[in-house]
Amino acid sequence: MTKFIYSVLLFLLTFSFSNAQEAKVIELAEKVEKDTTPFKLPSSLLWEITGNELETPSYLYGTIHMIGKDDFVITDATRAALAKTDKITYEINMEDMNSIGVIFTMIGKVMMKNGVTLQSLLSKEDYKLVVDHFEKMGLPMMMLEKIKPMFLTVFASEDMATMQTDMQTGGMVSYEMELMAIAEEQKKEMDGLETVEFQMSVFDSIPYEAQAQMLVESLKAENTGEEDEFDVMTKMYKDQDINGMVSMISEDGEGMQNYEQVLLINRNLKWIPIMGEMMKEQPTFFAVGAGHLGGPQGVVNLLMKEGYNVKPIDAGKSLDELVEDKK
Repeated sequence: MTKFIYSVLLFLLTFSFSNAQEAKVIELAEKVEKDTTPFKLPSSLLWEITGNELETPSYLYGTIHMIGKDDFVITDATRAALAKTDKITYEINMEDMNSIGVIFTMIGKVMMKNGVTLQSLLSKEDYKLVVDHFEKMGLPMMMLEKIKPMFLTVFASEDMATMQTDMQTGGMVSYEMELMAIAEEQKKEMDGLETVEFQMSVFDSIPYEAQAQMLVESLKAENTGEEDEFDVMTKMYKDQDINGMVSMISEDGEGMQNYEQVLLINRNLKWIPIMGEMMKEQPTFFAVGAGHLGGPQGVVNLLMKEGYNVKPIDAGKSLDELVEDKK
């Protein structure tokens, strides 16, 4: 069960805000909403953050939570950026994954409340589709009946089944875990922009009925013969196409686009004041899902709206050689 929850957290990717922070978030959201300028960012996973009276630069890096070992690379520029900072901050603090208390909290958050079951959310036909799918995977519904459908959606795909096996055999790699290993070697402080409780609670913002329909639609979509979604995302990541990643999320055919505000945008907005406080205290390397970087409501543009200078760093050049044509 612990491995189950941990894998979900890698795919997602409560924080206590003061009134001042909430006001900042609202103000920032209004700034972005009023700006109708056509928006596109350079293709880059690594960004340098300066300005706003920061004494030393901080860095923002887009991760992909799982990738094939042969496709995995951490560039010299990324290693150099990490070495120049005192702290690494993830979406959630990866060190929390070793806490027994956190693990028990996660187990409780996986389950639906008030005795709701998946069978009660679906038609007989759709429920049979789900049962047949998981039994084919060797997972009886008795084990899954009360788990929140969005968790089941993650684990229902053939991609995920393959990834589970590949992670055990070393064929898949987690950028977060690899960065954590480097940070530990460099004896860096670690932190998170969100707590585990908050990431898990994001699911509760989406009605169980809607989650169940996403699960059914994802299973039906597997038989359409369309290009493998994970392969598409991996190619975009290797191309550092953060604009394409945002479009892919927005155009998702399984209903996720209806909850982009909850799963992506609201979280991006809340991260900005937290990042600001961290960067004032010490130079920080932020490692978050690459899907959070691009778009007018992505982290890069939101930082710019707050007055920071955010510049792309070409992975093929040294840290000090910013690419002028990407400004």
